[in-house]
Amino acid sequence: MNLKKSSNIINPLVVVPARGGSKGVPGKNIRPLNAKPLIQYTIDRAREIFEDYQICISTDSEEIKRVVEESGLKVPFLRPDYLATDTSGTYEVLLHALEFYKSNGYAPDAIVLLQATSPFRSTSHISQAMSLYNKNLDMVVSVKETSSNPYYVLFEENESGWLEKSKQASFDRRQDCPKVWEYNGSIYVINPDSLKRESHLKFKKVKKYVMDEFSSLDIDTPLDWKIAECLIGDYLVNK
Repeated sequence: MNLKKSSNIINPLVVVPARGGSKGVPGKNIRPLNAKPLIQYTIDRAREIFEDYQICISTDSEEIKRVVEESGLKVPFLRPDYLATDTSGTYEVLLHALEFYKSNGYAPDAIVLLQATSPFRSTSHISQAMSLYNKNLDMVVSVKETSSNPYYVLFEENESGWLEKSKQASFDRRQDCPKVWEYNGSIYVINPDSLKRESHLKFKKVKKYVMDEFSSLDIDTPLDWKIAECLIGDYLVNK
């Protein structure tokens, strides 16, 4: 089944950022999760939908490059020095990848950003998010319903040192609060023209794609990794 036919995107560029110097979980991008490098889960799902030439692993690490290419996927470049620092942002990484591919004759009509730290996303999640995209949007982004509702359980300290609700309202029950959505870091479908104007963090025309909490797991801390190890069996059974 060619899932690309469910989308109006003709020439996607799939970018998987994979920096070598992870701080929270050292070496996490290629650390084995159930005997498979973490990044491989994202690569496998991407290759079920996209052609290899449309997939860009953006890394500054020779070791990550070697591990990825052992799977048969070519890494097109190693990041330049200015993108190989602790302060290098996703925005700059995306612009670099976009310009690299355009200079080599491939003009994407959408950028599909897939974080390597989301091993439980499925091909269906990617395809469904892409199907929501059109050129009048800045971005489609995957989200989950947050349990930390600013109308109910989130507080900020005021100038007097007292806690105040982040969003002022008079709800007595959490169930009555408006739903609040949290970026889960898994899927971003980005308009290249919008990206050239400003960072994806500043976009205004953003449409949500809702994922469940299980599929939304984003590995950023040692605890996240432990949770992934506990859940990986369920993922392999149900995927």
